[in-house]
Amino acid sequence: MTDLSSSPTQPAAPENSLLTLNKRTKARNAAERRFKAYGIAAISVGLIMLLVLVTTIVSRGTGAFQQTFVTLNVELLESKLDKSGQRNIEDIKKVTTFGYAPIVKSAMKETVNGLGLQTGLKSKELAGLLSKSAVAQLRAFVLANPEQIGKTVEFRFLAQSRVDGYLKGRVTRESIENDKNISPEQLDLVDALVAAGVIEKSFNLDFILGSDASDQRPEAAGMGVSMMGSLFMMLVVLALALPIGVAASIYLEEFAPKNWMTDVIEVNIANLAAVPSIVYGILGLAVFINYRHLPMSAPLVGGLVLTLMTLPTIIISTRASLKAVPPSIRDAALGVGASKMQSVFHHVLPLAAPGNLTGTIIGLAQALGETAPLLLIGMVGFIASNAPETLSEGLLSPNSAMPAQIYEWAKRADPAFYERAWGGIIILLLFLVTMNTVAVILRRRFERRW
Repeated sequence: MTDLSSSPTQPAAPENSLLTLNKRTKARNAAERRFKAYGIAAISVGLIMLLVLVTTIVSRGTGAFQQTFVTLNVELLESKLDKSGQRNIEDIKKVTTFGYAPIVKSAMKETVNGLGLQTGLKSKELAGLLSKSAVAQLRAFVLANPEQIGKTVEFRFLAQSRVDGYLKGRVTRESIENDKNISPEQLDLVDALVAAGVIEKSFNLDFILGSDASDQRPEAAGMGVSMMGSLFMMLVVLALALPIGVAASIYLEEFAPKNWMTDVIEVNIANLAAVPSIVYGILGLAVFINYRHLPMSAPLVGGLVLTLMTLPTIIISTRASLKAVPPSIRDAALGVGASKMQSVFHHVLPLAAPGNLTGTIIGLAQALGETAPLLLIGMVGFIASNAPETLSEGLLSPNSAMPAQIYEWAKRADPAFYERAWGGIIILLLFLVTMNTVAVILRRRFERRW
């Protein structure tokens, strides 16, 4: 007897059924999984390399933002600084830095003796712990405050680069065996002065606001003046590249006839965007300096060169933003009686503003980090000791720029300059990250979705 309550046997799915994965489908799915894994691996490698890069820059550059200082009580002897006693500034100016050197040596010796430290170092070796900028700092203070002559004033002098490197771990007792700038006995004294609080590390604001220094004073070098040079160059680029680039983009995209001539112009603009930056430096050297005789190493010349380099980027990005505006906007404006120019300037251009701003800021960021064009116009061969006081001086006086200053420090022999090069990279990256962040914010702020 047949059991009618038992369930009938389910038929097997055919080989080509959608419910069964065939070999081709399995291979395709496996290829997709592999491609996804490759993508995740590529992103992971990129993030790891970025992390390594940022970690290296930060670890090697943060030391530049700290500096070692020596605190001394200096007696401003009237017998050496103002023999007449009349406080005549012209007489005081006659005392050169050589006249201040014995005062600094005496202050250092009295500090060591006052702490009861026993050392066989001579006065010159004691003063050798200080930066060579100490006497210039003392003289500048006396000239600015002649009424302090005859008094004892507390000063914080920069320590020389080897002392600073010793406290930062960059200089060791083994590495100074053949170093004529410092001796183990001086390092012993440094340890004692650190314990006494005479020598200490603190935040170095002068690295951000100060100027470059000679090879003999790496501890006194700063980025401030080169930052001013970059600022004036960016003002020139912004004043020239933005209106010229936007105007050229509007004409090519909205008004120029579509013929072989505009095709040639568009191809050349695309090619100019790919030209190596050093070529623009050669062009600037030939045209602006050799032919037009503009001052060498001036931010004005640097700004003109960077303008030529930035224009193709701005034109291409602006044209792309103009193309992104729907044609219906133009047709609607023309349909209600607006002219071609009114439709472009009253409707198309405002809607394309986010792209224009983004392209301009990215172009400025690219120009800010360029070094090669500045090499050709001499912005690495000049040490600017003072910040410009007027707009004309800032544009026409010789100066440097942040990337050129970093390049100059990186090729110097003293390891202290190498540390400052990494610190300068941190400052430059902060500027670039800020500019790109502003570009993203402006784009999100003014962007309109259709």
